[in-house]
Amino acid sequence: MLALEAVSVVRGEAVLLDAVTAQLTAGRCTAVVGPSGAGKSTLLRLLDRLEEPTSGTVLLRGRPLRELDVHDVRRRVGLVQQAPVLLGATVLEDLSTGTAVDAHEAASLLERAGLPGMALDRTTTGLSGGEAQRLCLARALAVRPEVLLLDEPTSALDAVATADVERVVAALVADGLTAVLVTHDLAQAARLADDVLVLERGRLVEAGPAARSGYLARA
Repeated sequence: MLALEAVSVVRGEAVLLDAVTAQLTAGRCTAVVGPSGAGKSTLLRLLDRLEEPTSGTVLLRGRPLRELDVHDVRRRVGLVQQAPVLLGATVLEDLSTGTAVDAHEAASLLERAGLPGMALDRTTTGLSGGEAQRLCLARALAVRPEVLLLDEPTSALDAVATADVERVVAALVADGLTAVLVTHDLAQAARLADDVLVLERGRLVEAGPAARSGYLARA
């Protein structure tokens, strides 16, 4: 689905990513883990063209991202950020931010995101952190992305809300969606991921099935 070929990102004298080559398989959840400052969020931003590599190539289904229209990339590759950012005054308005969504479609999206029966005219200011993050998931799904990027999606949530979001992500992957999860929580990566990429100081030091990861075994 996605691939990085000898991708480096250099900002001044800082090497954020150093010749990273990796494959992210369709229909699976790939966790990107490593210590703070390892380059995890930089890698994720490359996949959505929020950043460009200094050298190397990022590909989506075999085509370099730089050859694709950036708006097309962001329709095909959705991003859910660490802190939920709501863009509409009501639930329906928020879901309709990226594309027109009618009431039936909105209800279906909310159900997929683990919010069945939520009132479409409910104001977004009254949502809990967990509800807001799942609404962001539903909004990302509204444009029918091929890939969902998740940047520390539960780091600001309590244990109950975290479990709710994890169930939603697991169900989406089980339905065939491709997910890329950046997380500092190794136990979460072990629960959700099929594959793992381990970064340290911008370098890829481990890649493969999560079940055989020595790094995740530390969880």
